[in-house]
Amino acid sequence: MLDRLKIGAAAAAAVLLAAAAALLATSGCGSSTPPAPPPPKVTVTSPTTQTVTSYLDFTGNTAATDSVTLVARVEGYLEQIHFTDGAEVKQGDLLFSIQQSQYKAQLQQAEAQLAAQQASLVHAKTELGRYSELVKEESAPQTEVDRWVYERDSAQAGILGAQGQIEIAKLNLGYTKITAPFDGRMGRHLVDPGNVVGGAAQPTSLATIDRTDPLYVYFTIDERDLLRIRAEHKDKSRADVTNESVPAFFGLLDEVDYPHQGKLDFAALTVAPTTGTLQARAIFPNAAPGILPGLFVRLRIPSAAPEDALLIPGEAIAFDQQGEYVLIVNGEGVVERRPVTTGAQVGESIVVKDGLGKTDEVIVAGLARAIPGRKVTAERAPAPQPSAAAAGTGAADAKP
Repeated sequence: MLDRLKIGAAAAAAVLLAAAAALLATSGCGSSTPPAPPPPKVTVTSPTTQTVTSYLDFTGNTAATDSVTLVARVEGYLEQIHFTDGAEVKQGDLLFSIQQSQYKAQLQQAEAQLAAQQASLVHAKTELGRYSELVKEESAPQTEVDRWVYERDSAQAGILGAQGQIEIAKLNLGYTKITAPFDGRMGRHLVDPGNVVGGAAQPTSLATIDRTDPLYVYFTIDERDLLRIRAEHKDKSRADVTNESVPAFFGLLDEVDYPHQGKLDFAALTVAPTTGTLQARAIFPNAAPGILPGLFVRLRIPSAAPEDALLIPGEAIAFDQQGEYVLIVNGEGVVERRPVTTGAQVGESIVVKDGLGKTDEVIVAGLARAIPGRKVTAERAPAPQPSAAAAGTGAADAKP
Protein backbone atom coordinates (compact mmCIF):
# COMPACT_ATOMS: atom_id res chain seq x y z
CA MET A 1 0.00 0.00 0.00
CA LEU A 2 2.79 2.36 0.88
CA ASP A 3 4.48 1.65 -2.47
CA ARG A 4 1.28 2.46 -4.36
CA LEU A 5 1.02 5.82 -2.56
CA LYS A 6 4.58 6.67 -3.46
CA ILE A 7 3.98 5.83 -7.13
CA GLY A 8 0.84 8.00 -7.20
CA ALA A 9 2.63 10.93 -5.63
CA ALA A 10 5.47 10.64 -8.13
CA ALA A 11 3.01 10.59 -11.03
CA ALA A 12 1.23 13.68 -9.75
CA ALA A 13 4.52 15.49 -9.35
CA ALA A 14 5.44 14.59 -12.96
CA VAL A 15 2.12 15.97 -14.20
CA LEU A 16 2.66 19.24 -12.29
CA LEU A 17 6.18 19.59 -13.69
CA ALA A 18 4.88 19.05 -17.25
CA ALA A 19 2.13 21.64 -16.75
CA ALA A 20 4.61 24.17 -15.38
CA ALA A 21 6.95 23.60 -18.31
CA ALA A 22 4.08 24.11 -20.76
CA LEU A 23 3.08 27.28 -18.96
CA LEU A 24 6.62 28.60 -19.09
CA ALA A 25 6.85 27.76 -22.76
CA THR A 26 3.61 29.59 -23.50
CA SER A 27 4.72 32.62 -21.52
CA GLY A 28 8.03 32.78 -23.38
CA CYS A 29 6.33 32.76 -26.84
CA GLY A 30 4.02 35.68 -25.93
CA SER A 31 6.88 37.99 -25.01
CA SER A 32 8.79 37.65 -28.37
CA THR A 33 8.54 40.65 -30.99
CA PRO A 34 7.17 39.74 -34.49
CA PRO A 35 9.29 40.81 -37.52
CA ALA A 36 8.52 44.34 -38.93
CA PRO A 37 6.68 44.49 -42.32
CA PRO A 38 8.70 45.73 -45.31
CA PRO A 39 8.29 49.40 -46.43
CA PRO A 40 5.38 49.88 -48.86
CA LYS A 41 6.18 50.05 -52.57
CA VAL A 42 5.58 53.22 -54.55
CA THR A 43 6.28 54.21 -58.15
CA VAL A 44 8.42 57.29 -58.76
CA THR A 45 9.56 59.31 -61.75
CA SER A 46 11.77 62.34 -62.32
CA PRO A 47 10.55 65.53 -64.02
CA THR A 48 11.09 65.71 -67.76
CA THR A 49 12.27 68.79 -69.66
CA GLN A 50 10.33 69.95 -72.70
CA THR A 51 9.92 73.16 -74.67
CA VAL A 52 6.53 74.56 -73.73
CA THR A 53 4.51 77.57 -74.85
CA SER A 54 2.23 79.15 -72.27
CA TYR A 55 -1.23 80.21 -73.45
CA LEU A 56 -4.14 82.28 -72.24
CA ASP A 57 -7.58 80.76 -72.66
CA PHE A 58 -10.74 82.70 -73.47
CA THR A 59 -14.31 82.08 -74.54
CA GLY A 60 -15.39 83.90 -77.67
CA ASN A 61 -18.15 84.16 -80.26
CA THR A 62 -17.82 83.79 -83.99
CA ALA A 63 -19.11 86.60 -86.20
CA ALA A 64 -19.28 87.36 -89.91
CA THR A 65 -16.66 89.75 -91.22
CA ASP A 66 -19.37 91.50 -93.27
CA SER A 67 -23.12 91.37 -92.82
CA VAL A 68 -25.48 93.30 -95.12
CA THR A 69 -29.25 93.57 -95.11
CA LEU A 70 -30.39 93.83 -98.72
CA VAL A 71 -33.18 96.36 -99.25
CA ALA A 72 -35.34 97.44 -102.17
CA ARG A 73 -34.17 100.91 -103.16
CA VAL A 74 -36.97 101.49 -105.65
CA GLU A 75 -40.68 100.81 -105.43
CA GLY A 76 -42.28 98.07 -107.48
CA TYR A 77 -43.52 94.50 -107.61
CA LEU A 78 -41.01 91.85 -106.61
CA GLU A 79 -40.95 89.63 -109.68
CA GLN A 80 -38.48 86.84 -108.85
CA ILE A 81 -36.04 85.44 -106.30
CA HIS A 82 -32.90 83.98 -107.87
CA PHE A 83 -31.31 82.12 -104.93
CA THR A 84 -32.04 79.33 -102.49
CA ASP A 85 -32.23 80.24 -98.81
CA GLY A 86 -28.90 79.52 -97.12
CA ALA A 87 -27.00 79.15 -100.40
CA GLU A 88 -23.45 80.31 -101.05
CA VAL A 89 -23.34 83.12 -103.63
CA LYS A 90 -20.61 84.99 -105.47
CA GLN A 91 -20.17 88.73 -105.78
CA GLY A 92 -22.40 90.05 -108.56
CA ASP A 93 -24.83 87.11 -108.58
CA LEU A 94 -28.44 88.20 -109.25
CA LEU A 95 -30.58 87.76 -106.12
CA PHE A 96 -33.88 89.66 -106.66
CA SER A 97 -35.71 91.17 -109.64
CA ILE A 98 -38.18 94.08 -109.32
CA GLN A 99 -40.57 94.99 -112.13
CA GLN A 100 -38.68 97.21 -114.61
CA SER A 101 -41.32 98.56 -117.03
CA GLN A 102 -41.93 101.77 -115.07
CA TYR A 103 -38.22 102.58 -114.81
CA LYS A 104 -37.54 101.79 -118.46
CA ALA A 105 -40.27 104.30 -119.37
CA GLN A 106 -38.73 106.92 -117.09
CA LEU A 107 -35.38 106.40 -118.79
CA GLN A 108 -37.01 106.89 -122.20
CA GLN A 109 -38.63 110.12 -120.97
CA ALA A 110 -35.28 111.42 -119.76
CA GLU A 111 -33.63 110.57 -123.06
CA ALA A 112 -36.45 112.34 -124.97
CA GLN A 113 -36.04 115.41 -122.80
CA LEU A 114 -32.34 115.44 -123.61
CA ALA A 115 -33.07 115.26 -127.33
CA ALA A 116 -35.53 118.17 -127.04
CA GLN A 117 -33.02 120.31 -125.21
CA GLN A 118 -30.34 119.51 -127.78
CA ALA A 119 -32.72 120.61 -130.56
CA SER A 120 -33.49 123.83 -128.67
CA LEU A 121 -29.78 124.52 -128.37
CA VAL A 122 -29.24 124.10 -132.11
CA HIS A 123 -32.16 126.41 -132.90
CA ALA A 124 -31.01 129.03 -130.37
CA LYS A 125 -27.51 129.06 -131.82
CA THR A 126 -28.87 129.45 -135.34
CA GLU A 127 -31.14 132.35 -134.44
CA LEU A 128 -28.43 133.98 -132.39
CA GLY A 129 -26.10 133.95 -135.39
CA ARG A 130 -28.75 135.39 -137.73
CA TYR A 131 -29.74 138.24 -135.43
CA SER A 132 -26.16 139.05 -134.65
CA GLU A 133 -25.59 139.72 -138.37
CA LEU A 134 -28.78 141.76 -138.63
CA VAL A 135 -27.76 143.92 -135.70
CA LYS A 136 -24.49 144.65 -137.42
CA GLU A 137 -26.49 145.80 -140.47
CA GLU A 138 -28.83 147.72 -138.15
CA SER A 139 -31.73 145.66 -139.44
CA ALA A 140 -32.73 144.21 -136.05
CA PRO A 141 -32.78 145.47 -132.49
CA GLN A 142 -30.20 144.37 -129.90
CA THR A 143 -32.96 142.94 -127.73
CA GLU A 144 -33.43 140.07 -130.19
CA VAL A 145 -29.77 139.14 -129.83
CA ASP A 146 -30.08 139.23 -126.05
CA ARG A 147 -33.17 137.03 -126.17
CA TRP A 148 -31.45 134.35 -128.25
CA VAL A 149 -28.40 134.42 -125.96
CA TYR A 150 -30.79 133.62 -123.15
CA GLU A 151 -32.42 130.85 -125.18
CA ARG A 152 -29.01 129.34 -126.00
CA ASP A 153 -27.89 129.36 -122.36
CA SER A 154 -31.23 127.94 -121.22
CA ALA A 155 -30.94 125.10 -123.73
CA GLN A 156 -27.42 124.30 -122.51
CA ALA A 157 -28.66 124.19 -118.92
CA GLY A 158 -31.59 122.05 -120.00
CA ILE A 159 -29.19 119.58 -121.58
CA LEU A 160 -27.27 119.26 -118.30
CA GLY A 161 -30.54 118.72 -116.43
CA ALA A 162 -31.71 116.10 -118.91
CA GLN A 163 -28.40 114.29 -118.69
CA GLY A 164 -28.79 114.20 -114.91
CA GLN A 165 -32.30 112.79 -115.26
CA ILE A 166 -30.95 110.07 -117.54
CA GLU A 167 -28.36 109.09 -114.94
CA ILE A 168 -31.04 108.97 -112.21
CA ALA A 169 -33.30 106.89 -114.46
CA LYS A 170 -30.45 104.48 -115.17
CA LEU A 171 -29.71 104.16 -111.46
CA ASN A 172 -33.36 103.45 -110.66
CA LEU A 173 -33.50 100.90 -113.45
CA GLY A 174 -30.32 99.28 -112.09
CA TYR A 175 -31.84 99.11 -108.60
CA THR A 176 -34.49 96.74 -109.96
CA LYS A 177 -31.75 94.09 -110.15
CA ILE A 178 -30.37 93.35 -106.66
CA THR A 179 -27.03 91.52 -106.75
CA ALA A 180 -24.67 90.10 -104.12
CA PRO A 181 -22.24 92.79 -102.85
CA PHE A 182 -19.60 90.15 -101.98
CA ASP A 183 -19.02 86.41 -101.75
CA GLY A 184 -21.07 85.07 -98.88
CA ARG A 185 -23.97 83.00 -97.61
CA MET A 186 -27.58 84.08 -97.96
CA GLY A 187 -30.09 84.04 -95.18
CA ARG A 188 -33.77 83.32 -95.79
CA HIS A 189 -35.77 85.63 -98.04
CA LEU A 190 -38.05 87.98 -96.12
CA VAL A 191 -40.51 88.90 -98.91
CA ASP A 192 -42.22 86.62 -101.41
CA PRO A 193 -42.58 87.43 -105.12
CA GLY A 194 -45.70 89.44 -105.99
CA ASN A 195 -45.45 91.85 -103.07
CA VAL A 196 -44.87 95.55 -103.54
CA VAL A 197 -41.49 96.47 -102.13
CA GLY A 198 -39.45 99.63 -101.75
CA GLY A 199 -40.55 103.16 -101.24
CA ALA A 200 -38.74 106.29 -100.13
CA ALA A 201 -40.48 106.40 -96.74
CA GLN A 202 -39.46 102.90 -95.56
CA PRO A 203 -37.20 100.64 -97.66
CA THR A 204 -38.16 96.97 -97.61
CA SER A 205 -35.65 94.46 -96.21
CA LEU A 206 -35.40 91.51 -98.58
CA ALA A 207 -32.70 89.23 -97.10
CA THR A 208 -29.38 89.20 -95.27
CA ILE A 209 -26.04 88.13 -96.68
CA ASP A 210 -23.00 87.31 -94.50
CA ARG A 211 -19.34 87.00 -95.41
CA THR A 212 -17.94 84.16 -93.29
CA ASP A 213 -14.56 83.66 -94.95
CA PRO A 214 -12.58 84.99 -93.19
CA LEU A 215 -14.37 84.71 -89.84
CA TYR A 216 -14.15 86.96 -86.78
CA VAL A 217 -13.98 85.74 -83.18
CA TYR A 218 -14.80 88.39 -80.55
CA PHE A 219 -13.73 88.01 -76.92
CA THR A 220 -12.92 90.09 -73.85
CA ILE A 221 -9.51 90.23 -72.23
CA ASP A 222 -8.68 91.62 -68.81
CA GLU A 223 -6.04 94.24 -68.18
CA ARG A 224 -3.44 91.89 -66.69
CA ASP A 225 -3.58 89.43 -69.59
CA LEU A 226 -3.47 92.27 -72.10
CA LEU A 227 -0.27 93.61 -70.56
CA ARG A 228 1.27 90.12 -70.63
CA ILE A 229 0.56 89.77 -74.35
CA ARG A 230 1.82 93.26 -75.09
CA ALA A 231 5.04 92.63 -73.19
CA GLU A 232 5.75 89.51 -75.24
CA HIS A 233 4.48 90.46 -78.70
CA LYS A 234 4.68 94.24 -78.83
CA ASP A 235 5.69 95.62 -82.21
CA LYS A 236 7.98 98.57 -81.62
CA SER A 237 6.36 100.50 -84.46
CA ARG A 238 2.83 100.17 -83.10
CA ALA A 239 1.08 100.95 -79.85
CA ASP A 240 -1.37 98.02 -79.84
CA VAL A 241 -1.15 94.25 -80.10
CA THR A 242 -3.06 93.84 -83.35
CA ASN A 243 -0.21 92.80 -85.57
CA GLU A 244 0.68 89.61 -87.38
CA SER A 245 3.11 88.54 -84.67
CA VAL A 246 0.26 87.59 -82.30
CA PRO A 247 -1.22 84.26 -83.42
CA ALA A 248 -4.53 82.93 -82.14
CA PHE A 249 -6.11 79.47 -82.12
CA PHE A 250 -9.67 78.33 -81.53
CA GLY A 251 -11.67 75.15 -81.34
CA LEU A 252 -15.38 74.41 -81.29
CA LEU A 253 -16.96 72.74 -78.28
CA ASP A 254 -16.96 69.35 -80.03
CA GLU A 255 -13.41 69.61 -81.42
CA VAL A 256 -10.20 68.32 -79.89
CA ASP A 257 -7.56 70.93 -79.05
CA TYR A 258 -7.49 74.12 -81.16
CA PRO A 259 -7.29 73.20 -84.85
CA HIS A 260 -8.08 76.65 -86.34
CA GLN A 261 -5.26 79.17 -86.57
CA GLY A 262 -5.49 82.91 -87.21
CA LYS A 263 -4.25 86.14 -85.69
CA LEU A 264 -5.36 89.11 -83.63
CA ASP A 265 -6.49 92.05 -85.73
CA PHE A 266 -8.39 94.44 -83.46
CA ALA A 267 -8.52 95.64 -79.87
CA ALA A 268 -10.75 98.32 -78.39
CA LEU A 269 -9.19 101.73 -77.83
CA THR A 270 -9.88 101.86 -74.09
CA VAL A 271 -10.27 99.50 -71.15
CA ALA A 272 -13.71 99.61 -69.52
CA PRO A 273 -13.08 101.18 -66.08
CA THR A 274 -15.94 99.27 -64.44
CA THR A 275 -14.75 95.79 -65.46
CA GLY A 276 -11.08 96.26 -66.28
CA THR A 277 -11.56 94.49 -69.61
CA LEU A 278 -11.60 95.42 -73.25
CA GLN A 279 -13.00 93.80 -76.34
CA ALA A 280 -10.61 92.19 -78.78
CA ARG A 281 -11.02 90.33 -82.03
CA ALA A 282 -9.15 87.65 -83.94
CA ILE A 283 -9.58 86.75 -87.60
CA PHE A 284 -9.44 83.23 -89.04
CA PRO A 285 -9.73 81.67 -92.50
CA ASN A 286 -13.01 79.80 -92.86
CA ALA A 287 -13.15 77.83 -96.10
CA ALA A 288 -16.12 75.58 -96.92
CA PRO A 289 -17.67 73.87 -95.14
CA GLY A 290 -17.55 77.02 -93.09
CA ILE A 291 -18.19 77.63 -89.41
CA LEU A 292 -21.37 79.58 -88.77
CA PRO A 293 -21.44 82.97 -87.03
CA GLY A 294 -22.75 83.11 -83.46
CA LEU A 295 -21.06 79.96 -82.11
CA PHE A 296 -19.25 79.78 -78.77
CA VAL A 297 -15.61 78.79 -79.22
CA ARG A 298 -12.59 78.09 -77.04
CA LEU A 299 -9.91 80.64 -77.88
CA ARG A 300 -6.20 80.38 -77.08
CA ILE A 301 -3.48 83.01 -77.44
CA PRO A 302 0.22 82.50 -76.60
CA SER A 303 1.25 84.65 -73.65
CA ALA A 304 4.98 83.92 -73.73
CA ALA A 305 7.71 82.68 -76.02
CA PRO A 306 8.48 78.93 -75.99
CA GLU A 307 10.80 77.96 -73.13
CA ASP A 308 12.17 74.84 -71.45
CA ALA A 309 10.07 73.65 -68.50
CA LEU A 310 9.86 70.74 -66.06
CA LEU A 311 6.84 68.48 -66.45
CA ILE A 312 5.45 65.75 -64.21
CA PRO A 313 2.39 63.51 -64.62
CA GLY A 314 -0.82 65.19 -63.58
CA GLU A 315 -1.72 62.40 -61.11
CA ALA A 316 1.27 63.36 -58.96
CA ILE A 317 -0.25 66.74 -58.06
CA ALA A 318 -2.30 66.88 -54.86
CA PHE A 319 -4.08 69.70 -53.07
CA ASP A 320 -4.75 70.62 -49.46
CA GLN A 321 -5.41 73.75 -47.44
CA GLN A 322 -1.83 74.86 -47.94
CA GLY A 323 -2.03 74.60 -51.73
CA GLU A 324 -0.55 72.32 -54.39
CA TYR A 325 2.08 69.77 -53.44
CA VAL A 326 3.75 66.53 -54.50
CA LEU A 327 5.25 63.66 -52.53
CA ILE A 328 8.86 62.80 -53.25
CA VAL A 329 11.28 60.13 -52.04
CA ASN A 330 14.53 61.58 -50.71
CA GLY A 331 17.96 59.98 -50.82
CA GLU A 332 17.27 57.98 -47.65
CA GLY A 333 14.08 56.46 -49.05
CA VAL A 334 11.83 58.65 -46.86
CA VAL A 335 8.69 60.36 -48.15
CA GLU A 336 8.67 64.18 -48.14
CA ARG A 337 5.89 66.67 -48.87
CA ARG A 338 7.06 69.30 -51.37
CA PRO A 339 4.92 72.40 -52.17
CA VAL A 340 5.00 73.32 -55.86
CA THR A 341 3.78 76.02 -58.22
CA THR A 342 2.22 74.65 -61.41
CA GLY A 343 1.73 76.22 -64.80
CA ALA A 344 0.60 74.98 -68.20
CA GLN A 345 -0.99 71.60 -68.86
CA VAL A 346 0.70 69.70 -71.67
CA GLY A 347 -1.29 66.65 -72.62
CA GLU A 348 -1.52 64.60 -69.40
CA SER A 349 1.45 66.34 -67.80
CA ILE A 350 1.68 69.54 -65.76
CA VAL A 351 4.41 72.18 -65.90
CA VAL A 352 6.04 72.79 -62.52
CA LYS A 353 7.32 76.35 -62.29
CA ASP A 354 8.80 76.13 -58.80
CA GLY A 355 9.44 73.55 -56.08
CA LEU A 356 11.11 70.67 -57.95
CA GLY A 357 14.50 69.88 -59.41
CA LYS A 358 15.41 67.72 -62.35
CA THR A 359 16.67 64.87 -60.13
CA ASP A 360 13.81 64.74 -57.63
CA GLU A 361 11.92 61.45 -57.49
CA VAL A 362 8.20 62.22 -57.51
CA ILE A 363 5.71 59.59 -56.40
CA VAL A 364 3.17 58.94 -59.17
CA ALA A 365 1.60 55.67 -57.93
CA GLY A 366 0.98 54.29 -54.45
CA LEU A 367 0.21 57.71 -53.01
CA ALA A 368 -2.23 56.20 -50.51
CA ARG A 369 0.63 54.18 -48.98
CA ALA A 370 3.09 57.08 -48.95
CA ILE A 371 3.10 58.90 -45.63
CA PRO A 372 5.49 61.83 -45.15
CA GLY A 373 8.29 60.89 -42.77
CA ARG A 374 8.12 57.16 -43.41
CA LYS A 375 10.29 54.95 -45.56
CA VAL A 376 9.10 53.41 -48.79
CA THR A 377 10.49 51.18 -51.49
CA ALA A 378 10.71 53.19 -54.70
CA GLU A 379 10.31 51.65 -58.14
CA ARG A 380 11.01 53.64 -61.31
CA ALA A 381 8.13 54.29 -63.70
CA PRO A 382 8.65 53.92 -67.47
CA ALA A 383 9.97 57.10 -69.08
CA PRO A 384 7.06 59.17 -70.52
CA GLN A 385 6.98 60.03 -74.22
CA PRO A 386 7.34 63.76 -75.02
CA SER A 387 3.99 65.37 -75.76
CA ALA A 388 3.48 66.75 -79.25
CA ALA A 389 1.38 69.51 -77.70
CA ALA A 390 4.36 70.89 -75.80
CA ALA A 391 5.62 72.94 -78.71
CA GLY A 392 2.27 73.59 -80.35
CA THR A 393 -1.23 74.60 -79.48
CA GLY A 394 -1.83 71.92 -76.88
CA ALA A 395 -0.28 73.78 -73.97
CA ALA A 396 -2.68 76.02 -72.10
CA ASP A 397 -1.68 78.53 -69.50
CA ALA A 398 -3.39 77.85 -66.18
CA LYS A 399 -5.18 81.11 -65.57
CA PRO A 400 -4.82 82.41 -62.01
